[in-house]
Amino acid sequence: MADTKSFEAKAFTSSGTSRDTVALPSTLFDGTVHMPAMHQAVKAYLANQRQGNAATKIRKFVTGGNQKPWKQKGTGRARQGSIRAPHWVGGGTIFGPIPRSYAQYVPRQVRALARKSAFNARARENAIVVIEAFDFDAPKTKQLQALVERLGGTEKKVLLLTNGTKPNVFLSGRNLPNVHVMPYADVSTYHVLWSELVVIEQGALTGEPAVREEVTKTEKKAPAKAEAKAPSKPKAKAEKKADKKTAAKATKKKGK
Repeated sequence: MADTKSFEAKAFTSSGTSRDTVALPSTLFDGTVHMPAMHQAVKAYLANQRQGNAATKIRKFVTGGNQKPWKQKGTGRARQGSIRAPHWVGGGTIFGPIPRSYAQYVPRQVRALARKSAFNARARENAIVVIEAFDFDAPKTKQLQALVERLGGTEKKVLLLTNGTKPNVFLSGRNLPNVHVMPYADVSTYHVLWSELVVIEQGALTGEPAVREEVTKTEKKAPAKAEAKAPSKPKAKAEKKADKKTAAKATKKKGK
């Protein structure tokens, strides 16, 4: 489903104050919503999260059962060849899971189409918000939670997309169950469709160069190392020999 149209989004300052709406870039927000591409991308993303570690033992891997439990004839019971046969309790498993890869590959153009469709789907629902910048000098969960509430994300799944990597913002939202923080360049179709409100930093939409943020931590100052004393210059060999000779002469004179 595609019909070319323009979208506008609510805009806020860094502190969460509302301002004039912002026109979303038409290169990304053109109304395209391709359901099959989104389905394929989300299915592949979830499949790629699987570790594929489930394992069972077939009868050759189960310990025991190397001999017949009883003789073939004369007991009145059904013939048996091993106590590790699949129909025995504790026997091997037939067609059980074995470790394997669940990875799925999605072509690059399909991934791009799915991502674009997810953004347009949220734009149609007026679920995209543009913020001027995320200004966090240090990780502060309380500050981020208050900002999300001002942006209208109360009791909603909120996706915060930053312009580049911002550790302080990420650490601020790490403990909030309904808030997910990640760089705009790393967002996938699954993350956009998971959210009910997408907050995008304005610099990410306009293509401004990302400024890498440094993590602010309260680190203990390491004790200042004692300055190494400058080693005295070794005397020349000739000077050492001369000192020895003068010392030897002095001892001889004293002995006399």
